[in-house]
Amino acid sequence: MKRKRIFMLLAWFTLIGFSAIGLALIIFFQEQSLSALFLEPMHWGLQLLIGTVVGYISAILALKVIHLPWLQETNQFYTNLVQQFELSTTKIIFISLCAGVGEEILFRGAIQHWLGVVITAIIFVAIHGYINPADWRISIYGIFMTLVMILIGYMTVHLGLISSIAAHFMIDLVLLFKLSADKPPVISTEPPAQSPNGINEPEIPK
Repeated sequence: MKRKRIFMLLAWFTLIGFSAIGLALIIFFQEQSLSALFLEPMHWGLQLLIGTVVGYISAILALKVIHLPWLQETNQFYTNLVQQFELSTTKIIFISLCAGVGEEILFRGAIQHWLGVVITAIIFVAIHGYINPADWRISIYGIFMTLVMILIGYMTVHLGLISSIAAHFMIDLVLLFKLSADKPPVISTEPPAQSPNGINEPEIPK
């Protein structure tokens, strides 16, 4: 119960705290209006549509990456991590919204202005723990997510911040729903059966 409460508090902090920091940086240190950042250069409705589609496709591809055979342990770790919070549909939507709004305002809206698209994407993914020199498996997923974040960064530049918020929201929404519903993959630690002559026999599916 305590973990769930902390998790929800972090979601609220992401929405309110990250947004406040990002908006303060934009208002006081950038020479652009909030309306221009959110509503230009593309109409907000088209931003929302494109961002949603890009986010959905990115999430499906991310699931394919994390379900690769050599990422089985990584998949198991994140599936167990998500499922321990027993997230309801409402909470999944809320958490996805918090991350989409708060993180995009801070990173794509504010930080990207000074560091650029690529460096901001790398920092963003690294902070989330997906780039780890000591773990090449999670780093494969991290490289993929870095490419996705670079795409989202350029969407902010050429479409508007609403597009990146929509994409981020959709990615988290799909991943959280999928990981919450999945059965954790079973990783066998037993050696393969041997025949009387000492030759390993293939495991029979159960």
